[in-house]
Amino acid sequence: MQILPAIDIKDGQAVRLFKGDFNQKTVVNPDVLGQARIFADAGIQFVHVVDLDGALDGRATNRDLIAALKVATGLGVEVGGGIRTLEQIADYLAVGIDRVIIGSMAVKNPDFVKAALEQFGADRIVVGIDAKNGYVATEGWLETSTVDYISLAKEMEKMGVKLFVYTDVDRDGTLTGPNFGHYRQLVTQLTTAQVIASGGIAELSDLTKLKELGVAGIIVGKAYYSGNISLEELKELEE
Repeated sequence: MQILPAIDIKDGQAVRLFKGDFNQKTVVNPDVLGQARIFADAGIQFVHVVDLDGALDGRATNRDLIAALKVATGLGVEVGGGIRTLEQIADYLAVGIDRVIIGSMAVKNPDFVKAALEQFGADRIVVGIDAKNGYVATEGWLETSTVDYISLAKEMEKMGVKLFVYTDVDRDGTLTGPNFGHYRQLVTQLTTAQVIASGGIAELSDLTKLKELGVAGIIVGKAYYSGNISLEELKELEE
């Protein structure tokens, strides 16, 4: 199982949001590259990076900073936020980013995901499913669709998606525990694709329980930044 500490970027700083609310932002480290180096020095292998400005702007706003992070640390990096074109994906991959997450476009234009899979391969393309009350949220979580998370995941799996990042928006940044029921559903109903869990992690036991459910990875944000889980504990959970 892969453990991925999260670096969410807003205005050039590493931040955490509460339930995806841009008005409830906490700066956890003004130095994004410095934070990435902390993870690399601790022996972490992979990080989950979100371009929050990009999610709002619909473009790769923090592309240069994210590219610099990759070069400076050599960490494995998956990036989401504002991915709207195949050119953006190609550019991220060209500067060394390992995986690119398609979020809103998976709901709004499934053919975009199909084209990305064909051009770049399923190992490089991740579909991010963010849900509120089980329905997929888009546009930096500002809009909610009429598509439920299981239906979208199954549709994307048929298309050839191998990896999902699933976030329950109502749990994200709250330290109230993950939505275990949703992860159980996803792991049970998907046949070939795997799931990375994100949102609501509060303590070490949450990670252990998610691991038992069979998720492929876990993204840890606020639980680490608030001191609930140490980097040493995260490292020990990785296989």
